[in-house]
Amino acid sequence: MLDFYLTATTYCLFQLTMSLNSSTLLNEENSQGPKRNPECLESLELQTPSSFQENPLQQLQLASQEVLEKAKKSGRSKCPRCSSSRMFYCYTCFVPVETVPTKEIPTVKLPLKIDIIKHPNETDGKSTAVHAKLLAPDDVTIYKYPCIPEYEEKRHEIALIFPGPDSVSVKDIAFHLQKYTKKSVCDNDNDCSGEPRLKQAKIEPKEEKNLNECISSNRSEGTRLKKIIFIDSTWNQTNKIITDERLQGLLQIELKTRKTCFWRHQKGKPDTYLSTIEAIYYFLVDYHQEILKENYKGQYDNLLFFFSFMYTLIKNAKCCAGKE
Repeated sequence: MLDFYLTATTYCLFQLTMSLNSSTLLNEENSQGPKRNPECLESLELQTPSSFQENPLQQLQLASQEVLEKAKKSGRSKCPRCSSSRMFYCYTCFVPVETVPTKEIPTVKLPLKIDIIKHPNETDGKSTAVHAKLLAPDDVTIYKYPCIPEYEEKRHEIALIFPGPDSVSVKDIAFHLQKYTKKSVCDNDNDCSGEPRLKQAKIEPKEEKNLNECISSNRSEGTRLKKIIFIDSTWNQTNKIITDERLQGLLQIELKTRKTCFWRHQKGKPDTYLSTIEAIYYFLVDYHQEILKENYKGQYDNLLFFFSFMYTLIKNAKCCAGKE
């Protein structure tokens, strides 16, 4: 059951890939391998991410990635805030570089807030968590452990993505969050104490109906998920975070088993280890269908805007190197 979707981020040499164009990447990947095909390299420049065959991400409804194509050709650029040399975006400041105008980057509106808790030893350039912050800046916050919020008072509206014996599926979130609100509802309504209640004034049927609707509405609001937490770390680093007292008592959710498209993962590990951005994306798709009860029409596909571009870039590079 260790389909652990948080660890894949550390298996990727993302910082190296982001700093190199496709030709340099081929030299790095293929220094001891077969010779590259010049014709393939030429065709690589003509391909767009959506045109690559057998791309499992090609069905995504993405904004135009032409801005990334241009940035790839021009190479590294400065971060507008810290002036560091980066490719596509600054993973420290969470902003696009100068050659990637913010207005050309899609913005995704999420149905709830997301907190990402990043282990201090997790290399910034290897993490895909920054993608979420870049593409959904109003709804995503990244914390570096141990500097994280206190969640105890809001645990009836917060859940943690983490597999385990007590984890529940996305479709069962509302049912299990009710357990966290039962005590507070009983305290407020005085209907669970077992103590005698004072005689109340008679309520007319119409007034009683309105009162019941109000109580029902308040309870439904109290069991609605408002924030989801993701952990961005390796499997070995996770224990320190998940055992933190500030995360104890939170509802834990386990995602459906899905195969990762991450281009780097540790040998011997299952391909169900998702990167952080993949885990966020798949959770939101499930949430949209299972909880909001709405048809999914690509509302969150642009969360994979950077991820899909890098996937295609590396896939093409491997193809030209004769590895696939």
